[in-house]
Amino acid sequence: MKNERLFTSESVTEGHPDKVCDYISDSILDACLEQDPQSRVACETLCKGGHVVLAGEIGSDATIDFAAVARQAIRDIGYTDPEEPFNADGVEVLQYITQQSGEIAQGVDADRNIDHDQGAGDQGMMFGYATDETPELMPLPILLAHRLAKGLSDDRKSGAAGWLRPDGKTQVTVRYVDNKPVEVTSVLVSTQHSAEAAQGGIADYVRDRLLPATLGDWHRKDITLLVNPCGSFVQGGPSADCGVTGRKIIVDTYGGMAPHGGGAFSGKDPSKVDRSAAYFSRYVARQVVLNGYAEQAEIQVSYAIGKAEAQSVYVDTRGTGDDAAALDYVLKSFDFRPAAIIKQLDLLRPIYRETTNYGHFGRAGLPWELS
Repeated sequence: MKNERLFTSESVTEGHPDKVCDYISDSILDACLEQDPQSRVACETLCKGGHVVLAGEIGSDATIDFAAVARQAIRDIGYTDPEEPFNADGVEVLQYITQQSGEIAQGVDADRNIDHDQGAGDQGMMFGYATDETPELMPLPILLAHRLAKGLSDDRKSGAAGWLRPDGKTQVTVRYVDNKPVEVTSVLVSTQHSAEAAQGGIADYVRDRLLPATLGDWHRKDITLLVNPCGSFVQGGPSADCGVTGRKIIVDTYGGMAPHGGGAFSGKDPSKVDRSAAYFSRYVARQVVLNGYAEQAEIQVSYAIGKAEAQSVYVDTRGTGDDAAALDYVLKSFDFRPAAIIKQLDLLRPIYRETTNYGHFGRAGLPWELS
């Protein structure tokens, strides 16, 4: 008997309210790192209507106009219509940002740490995953969902579909046989649009342009397709819905195909292992697969706040390799201490705006995606 299953993942565009908040938070992080690579940043954003709320803890020698950075991020995304409550020039920006707690700093800073090594910025567990089912070593459903969402954004910004607006969501269902993807069975696209756009024309665009362009070899004409199934989608973005940093963590990672430790990425500098150790675990999982130890690799690492050494490291090849051999390789080859991770991946750089949208993994050029 063949083992058959359907698996679904979703993505969102950069204009989705939660992603707007992620992008603002990462823009503030990059602005700090540009001036002071040792900046400690934990920045949260909330957007609703004509309001943007910035809150968190930032310790940095950088001099930043946080409101200006937020407005530019909103402008980059495309929310510039003065007729809408949420627009780059018209929003009210409220700021509730303080210094990082000294009690946290004494555990994180190497020169203040009792062990004289940079400690983890918090406790927790992080996961990394890789699979050989795609060249990007990513699960196919989330990879295709990201491509669809990015395609919507590209066509909006290029003018190829000038009626598109920034907010949108995609969803892809893939049929697996014996744990291998064999076909895309259904696609869902919900996209914000101008009031003049006809629903039939939107569906034609998705079916005739977006799907062939983004699904590539996985495209076929009999895919079950839903486009704006609720009907009109004119009101969108933070003008219509509330957004908060860190609410799209499954979109950010593996689309549900692998576990997530729970900590969000955006707005956090690399001293926060929620971010850096998750990136490093992805890097390590890729090496397990690329070096032939398994077809799939799931890595878990855990930390205690203020301690440099990982509390545990776990490897699961999901029946595609020798777990013990893969773990031995990982423990002998990789240093999971925060300072070592930051050095190996060169993370004290303003690279984080690049990561915010369309997945933190599986995209060329990011240091944890390099072989």
